[in-house]
Amino acid sequence: MTERERVLLAIDHKEPDKVPVDCGAMRSTGIMGIAYNRLKRFLGITDGETKIYDTVQQLALPEQWYLDRFQIDAVDLERAFADDPVDWEDWLLPDGSPAKRAAWLAIEKRGNGWICVDDEGDVIGQMPETSIYFDQTLWPLHGIYKDSFEDLQLLMNKVMWSYMSGPLWKNAGKPDFYTMLGERAKRLYEETDYAVMIGFGGNLFEWGQFLYRTDEFLMNLVSHRKAMEEMLDRLTEIHIENLKPLLKALDPWVQIIQVGDDLGMQSGPMLSPRMYHEIFFPRHRKIYQYIRENSNIHVFLHSCGEISEFIPDLIEAGVEIINPVQINTTNMDPDKLKREFGKDVVFWGGGVDTQHVLPDESPQKVREQVRRNTEIFMKGGGFVFNQVHNILAGVPPENIIAMYEEVNSIRY
Repeated sequence: MTERERVLLAIDHKEPDKVPVDCGAMRSTGIMGIAYNRLKRFLGITDGETKIYDTVQQLALPEQWYLDRFQIDAVDLERAFADDPVDWEDWLLPDGSPAKRAAWLAIEKRGNGWICVDDEGDVIGQMPETSIYFDQTLWPLHGIYKDSFEDLQLLMNKVMWSYMSGPLWKNAGKPDFYTMLGERAKRLYEETDYAVMIGFGGNLFEWGQFLYRTDEFLMNLVSHRKAMEEMLDRLTEIHIENLKPLLKALDPWVQIIQVGDDLGMQSGPMLSPRMYHEIFFPRHRKIYQYIRENSNIHVFLHSCGEISEFIPDLIEAGVEIINPVQINTTNMDPDKLKREFGKDVVFWGGGVDTQHVLPDESPQKVREQVRRNTEIFMKGGGFVFNQVHNILAGVPPENIIAMYEEVNSIRY
């Protein structure tokens, strides 16, 4: 059975030969460069390059040795655009280990930290000396009242999460972008057996936070609801307009498209289920149903935190796959999730807690949680193994190895 077949069977709620495994098929299932280099040193791997393809989160692009050794079944389409040497510059990670950084971004030293400057000279992100990833520094609509959003696309380009793109989306805007996208996707599909995912985004709730800042956007949803709904309608239009040529170029070469909106906190939802249903659900449904009605590509939603109250609406909106399945939050117990929603949605994640277990416990404790969660989620298919969100810098190599060895030893 090929990697792609394994993933597609799981998405179809059927049991493959073994549990499919992911690392790095999207930007919340990967591994930070520091942890990646520590793992390479531990394993005695001295060749290759650590390419930091996600500058904001400082994520490494998994090399072929990683995909092979840990039996990874899904990859990010970004990797098909990461092979041009002129796109990468030598860099040192915060721990002093060597890496390659994105040459297409203006990353400058400021004091003992780093900043990212956009085309207009504005600082849109910074990584202070004491940090190991970039933080947003510019919110284009913070403190500004608007009730017309015709210029929204221009404002979105001032946001760190949009501007600091990876090797794929840096090409957006080029006349031949969609032709190139289709050609690279077709090549990756034909030359490998991996399931292929593209990160699209399609965020609504998060874009409000990126544009206004979280505190202001949450207040605006109450105090200026009409204007916020106007903005969300314009966002929805932009997302659908961007999807039209994208889906045409990618189907059938790409199997999964990643959308996102972090709706949860550790202790509960970030907004009330009623507000979600009234404001965000109908717009999410337009976006997700557009994908499903115009392609054969599966809809993968990344939404952090405790989101159990939203899952029925998300399923109705068209979500097929949920990630990262943050099992250590209130009401996100694996047994409960599988029992209540396992027939209607795929869980891509939830394999092991990355806040406490993966970084702090022994390899044996990691193995125990991996086995327990996997045996719950895998029943009847509908599960792709991944740790809860990215493997962070402090995770010991022994625990990473234990995690993969354990899940890859489990058979249906």
